[in-house]
Amino acid sequence: MIKLIASDLDGTLLQDDGSISEDTVRIIKIAEQQGIRFMVATGRSYNSAKQAIERAGLHVPILCMNGANLYDHNNKLLIDTPFDKSMAKEIIEAVDTNKIYLEMYTNNGLYAPKKDQFVEMLLTILREKFVGYTDEQIKAHINQRFQEETFTFTDDFISVLDDPTVTPYKLLAFSFDKGDLNALRQTFANRDDLYVTSSGFDNVEFNHKEATKGHALLAYAKTLGITPDEIMAIGDNENDLPMLTNVKYGVAMDNASDLIKAHVNYTTASNNQHGVKQAIEQALTINATVTP
Repeated sequence: MIKLIASDLDGTLLQDDGSISEDTVRIIKIAEQQGIRFMVATGRSYNSAKQAIERAGLHVPILCMNGANLYDHNNKLLIDTPFDKSMAKEIIEAVDTNKIYLEMYTNNGLYAPKKDQFVEMLLTILREKFVGYTDEQIKAHINQRFQEETFTFTDDFISVLDDPTVTPYKLLAFSFDKGDLNALRQTFANRDDLYVTSSGFDNVEFNHKEATKGHALLAYAKTLGITPDEIMAIGDNENDLPMLTNVKYGVAMDNASDLIKAHVNYTTASNNQHGVKQAIEQALTINATVTP
């Protein structure tokens, strides 16, 4: 029997316009009424994820920054796995900021270089993703991010880390040059004290080795008395693999890469075709066949 469903946000629960379909919201609430817990598992910060789901009228636990933090539906912090500052400094010093745009997620919000650099970098990247959209439409999507996150712009990440009141949780490197990203990733590929992943073709993400969606999801489920065999996880990208592959019901979106689909036993429709809704309906069907 499925007792807990964890869903990624971008490319999964969220449609490309950033909304959650009414049909999906409706089936989530039906599942909750039938005793299935629903939660979000995302690479986003807590504030950004919270705004995205609350716009749809949902109030659910949020696993954020790939598992560095997990909050319950009452906004209580249950899991806290910060980055080691020395490790963060090592990664920052390895990044060529002339080629790669870098963000640092902390307890004080996001730190990033100049806003103009951020907009131009994402505009270049998102033109590949949002084919058929005008630059103005894409910039509107980018500006939404500034409304959801608390940004502090800086040209000196090391000085920020030297502030004892700042706790780092994730580093996110963006580039439209896959070669630059791959080179950065390979620099840290064989480290067993670091979690290196990606939430899209345009980025590489760095976390504490235990700040993964799988680790945080299973730790939270254990507090509820829920086993991996009683969990469904839904996602579309590499940073979802630790949860997709450590539960009985790992579900890949139709828009997921072949790599993700190869690691799971179930697939569903795309994020724009109510894929999460269909997966939850399947969970309800599975539960209906279980003998009480």
